[in-house]
Amino acid sequence: MGKLRRRWDRGEFLSQLARGARWEPLAIGLRGPTAKDTSAHLDHARAWVEQWHRARHLRVEMRTVGGRVAGTNEIPGRVWVDSYEQLWAALGVEPDVQTFVALLDATRLSAPDIADWMSAKPMEVLRHKGEWARLVDTVLWIEAYARPDMYLRQIDVPGVDTKFIERYRTILAALLDCRLGEHRVDHTRSPSDFAGRYLFRKKPAYVRFRHLSDGPGFSELAVRVTELADMPPTARTVFVVENETTYLAFPPVENAIVIFGEGYAASRLQPLQWLADRNLVYWGDIDTHGFAILNKVRRTFEGARSMLMDRATLLAHEGQWVDEPSPTSDHLEALLPDEASLYTDLVEGVLGSSVRLEQERIAYSVIQQATRQHH
Repeated sequence: MGKLRRRWDRGEFLSQLARGARWEPLAIGLRGPTAKDTSAHLDHARAWVEQWHRARHLRVEMRTVGGRVAGTNEIPGRVWVDSYEQLWAALGVEPDVQTFVALLDATRLSAPDIADWMSAKPMEVLRHKGEWARLVDTVLWIEAYARPDMYLRQIDVPGVDTKFIERYRTILAALLDCRLGEHRVDHTRSPSDFAGRYLFRKKPAYVRFRHLSDGPGFSELAVRVTELADMPPTARTVFVVENETTYLAFPPVENAIVIFGEGYAASRLQPLQWLADRNLVYWGDIDTHGFAILNKVRRTFEGARSMLMDRATLLAHEGQWVDEPSPTSDHLEALLPDEASLYTDLVEGVLGSSVRLEQERIAYSVIQQATRQHH
């Protein structure tokens, strides 16, 4: 029975049933006791034979063992499964079969293409049987009503919220892929990026920045990247830093702002094309990843300068060095010669293993002097 159980677990039998395939009688060979076993362990042999005689749901085919010396005995040689019903009874899976058939029949009425997927993946259906109706309803709602200007929060299906979408996004993605047209699916995005893959509106990215000189209005703002791209500040100089405390304590500078990069400076800055016309200054940690971010910024804004990311600053703060957890060694083609030389030494461990100088460890007086030089 182990072979039948494994085939059931793979979904083979339910797939056959769902496709309407006729049942072909299935024979399973049995490895029963030999004539020697029958003589030496008669009670065990009889118990094994009785076990198969009691298998009312299967047709048992007998065979003869033994011979002239030991005598002959009839024992089960094969069992036959003659129908789906016999198989379900033998495996004890009738409730699962009934559940699957009911779900399949209901789905065929509302979404035949999803029913085709169910025929190929019956065990996935059973794993989600308690949520199946809501899963199908969600797919049908997205097909009928979803628009690119909508958030996932706007899906209006009873019992479905964003946590439901997140929990069942893998199975929902499989169903949506077979239901939606190609123009409704961005196959470059994985099911984990559910909103992006199915063209929902994604949570907007924000940029946080401070004005570095006194003036009317707000001193600090967090605005959507898309809006900041269309409405640039008038400041002539733009500093970008990665550490929040450094961002908050950044020295006053006339006609300048400071942007909090949060470790994602390159991707946050890319839409702000007006930065190409500003005095753009990037300041990150002196480590391999700091230079990698600088490299990405400069690939977008060729004129970007770095601040306090030089050998002299690093050596002057040797007592503040820490270890960089996971250094990179990528080729950084946009670095200037002095930056590239220091980056290479960091990669090769010339100054020590995994050297890192975080920007918050640099003396404040050094920051004040550097901002005057780069303004």
